[in-house]
Amino acid sequence: MTGTNDRSLGVVVHGQGDLRIEPIEQRAPTGDEAVVRIAYGGICGSDLHYWLHGAAGESILREPLLLGHEVVGTVVAPAADGTGPAAGVDVAVHPLTEGAGDGSRYPRDRPNLSPGSTYLGSAAHLPHRQGGFARQVNLPARMLRPLPTGLSLRDAALAEPAAVAWHAVGRAGDVAGRRALVIGSGPIGALVVAVLRRAGAAEIVVTDLHEHPREIAAQLGATRTIDARDAEAIAAVDADVVFESSGSRPGLASAVRGATRGGRVVMVGLQPTGEQPALLSLVITRELDLLGSFRFNGEIDQVLAALADGSLYVEPVVTHEYDVSDALEAFETARDAARSGKVLLRF
Repeated sequence: MTGTNDRSLGVVVHGQGDLRIEPIEQRAPTGDEAVVRIAYGGICGSDLHYWLHGAAGESILREPLLLGHEVVGTVVAPAADGTGPAAGVDVAVHPLTEGAGDGSRYPRDRPNLSPGSTYLGSAAHLPHRQGGFARQVNLPARMLRPLPTGLSLRDAALAEPAAVAWHAVGRAGDVAGRRALVIGSGPIGALVVAVLRRAGAAEIVVTDLHEHPREIAAQLGATRTIDARDAEAIAAVDADVVFESSGSRPGLASAVRGATRGGRVVMVGLQPTGEQPALLSLVITRELDLLGSFRFNGEIDQVLAALADGSLYVEPVVTHEYDVSDALEAFETARDAARSGKVLLRF
């Protein structure tokens, strides 16, 4: 980020294993951009992947990238074109920009599937789309969602990942009164539990390799938890709907085995790139619906309303909070799934 000498401390990944906390130069905003003072940012799995592997899925790091898309803050200066919230308004951020890309067809009411879409803090395109992990950033006014009355910035910090979970549960259809199985209770899996509870699921069974994430899931409303290595217990769940949130091959196998005949499996966790082995014989003979779930669309507005009225309980998901100056320690904590849930940076 280049331009003026107004320097703002940010979290920038320069390559695999090369994460730096450094001043960035904030350019002058364009006419449709507001200047936002960031209050909190949540460390996502994709942020960890860029740091640890130099890539997130098929998005390869090719230049320094300011990380972060789970951000909330306060408008310092509104967009010059008059769009968006006024100065002083607290906002959450919807990090997607729809794009036609190569012109491939996609449902126009599902901009998350647009082939040329960009996301804050993403290396999917070159130049990369710089993110929001800085004390002050310029953001398109259309990305900004004013917080409902009574909702604090700290409580709104989970709005973006909760919208991912809300979208996934929406992909499953009506879950009221049904038995649900959630494979993996990292932050997204935990938030799926919270959304399922709000949506009226009768039973919510959760698996994870580690005890701490299972404890978080129980606090959020899971009726039962299972060690992810207990294949027999998972297969016996017989769930109407399953959410695969681990993004792993064993997790997907457990999701298929744990689904009832005629059930539905929603794949939320991003699987490794390339061809993956799968239990397709069981998918066929049980007539399972196997569905993908990618990011979200307008669900963030529903999430903000539900956080504000208290119907969406997510408090246990956040386990650690660090000042941006301690971001390196924060990332080390976030990579340890055995002892952390969502880790927030405080700007």
